[in-house]
Amino acid sequence: MTDSLTVRDNRTGAEYEIPIVDGTIRATDLGQIKTADDQPGLATYDPGFLNTASTRSAVTFIDGEKGILEYRGYPIEQLAEDSTFLEVAYLLIHGELPTQEQYEQWVHEITYHTFVHENVKDFMHGFRYDAHPMGMLMASVGALSTFYPESRNISDQDNRHIQIVRMIAKMPTLGAWSFRHAQGKPYVYPDNDLSYTENFLSMLFKMSEVKYDPDPRLAKALDVLFILHADHEQNASTNAVRSVGSTQVDPYSSVAAGVGALFGPLHGGANEAVLRMLRRIGSVDKIPEFIEGVKNGDERLMGFGHRVYKNYDPRAKIIKQQAMNVFEVTGTNPLLDIALELEKIALEDEYFVKRKLYPNVDFYSGLIYEALQFPPEMFTVLFAIGRTPGWLAQWQELVTDKEQKIARPKQIYTGDRTLEFVHREKRWA
Repeated sequence: MTDSLTVRDNRTGAEYEIPIVDGTIRATDLGQIKTADDQPGLATYDPGFLNTASTRSAVTFIDGEKGILEYRGYPIEQLAEDSTFLEVAYLLIHGELPTQEQYEQWVHEITYHTFVHENVKDFMHGFRYDAHPMGMLMASVGALSTFYPESRNISDQDNRHIQIVRMIAKMPTLGAWSFRHAQGKPYVYPDNDLSYTENFLSMLFKMSEVKYDPDPRLAKALDVLFILHADHEQNASTNAVRSVGSTQVDPYSSVAAGVGALFGPLHGGANEAVLRMLRRIGSVDKIPEFIEGVKNGDERLMGFGHRVYKNYDPRAKIIKQQAMNVFEVTGTNPLLDIALELEKIALEDEYFVKRKLYPNVDFYSGLIYEALQFPPEMFTVLFAIGRTPGWLAQWQELVTDKEQKIARPKQIYTGDRTLEFVHREKRWA
């Protein structure tokens, strides 16, 4: 066997030949390596899945060394330039770009389902006035499973389709209402005359005007941001969706788990950390001092570096241009000058180049969100709306993959063994 790995167990002297497929070995093949028949076989220890593939997927391709991101084989640069978010959502869910008829039908379905049951509004009204929008979104997404109990029938393809449509359609409504709730403003119902992103802006910012007319440059920028966040391989929130989905629960519960994972500051909160960093720097002339602080370990350079990318994050280049377009409408944010100069210095400094620390998607996205008048607590909500088609594409791939099983990692037990229980009368004497 040429594509194989020969392993010699130095404990026993036995050799094993393990097949290599797609650059991987099956972890279960290591189970045959054992010191005795009555002993457990060898297992791998990989906290955080640093080098473990949990699935085969055809949704998203990433080459971190070359800075490549593709959805279903299409480069992210082309999709951001020439596509729409709903077209990209169709691509992720169905695996191919839509025909004109398919696209029009898809947009009609999504638009038709943007409204939510009135009881959902009552449910959201029940949150405290200062409830975090992300917590509200997580709870309301999970609550949708109670409004659509048929969603538990995940083996039915047509049923899966309608739940996917509903969730993509209703996420902006739930996200916008969580935003309005925090401001003490009345909820705005969807306007089905507007596009997906325009409608979201309307539900966010409409006041007393009869018709909300969003600036097309802002709508385009937000649409592009949704596209850039639509999927990103097996990240923490997607892994959460797949892990919960492996129990064969309904898709709303699975996506609620993804929202919960995204809530964490290590996943969805990085762009807010970038804004805090830029404000702490304060001015362009203080950047050299900050850079020295980073090198000395006294400061952290936020928005640079990525677990996957060892090159310039392709999404960061696109967002940088969209930031310029947004500032044409909203006016320049003084933090932009700091960000541009910080990027310039970091990309030329040997310390950062050697460590392959390049700007990532979070470096400029926070500046755009702030320019659009979103408070920091809304940043992850926007992330979640964009990521929903990717979560659903990954969930659908999971439930139709015959190789997948309920997620149940192994552990290495480090606690005590065979202790003798002492009755409380003796322990407390």
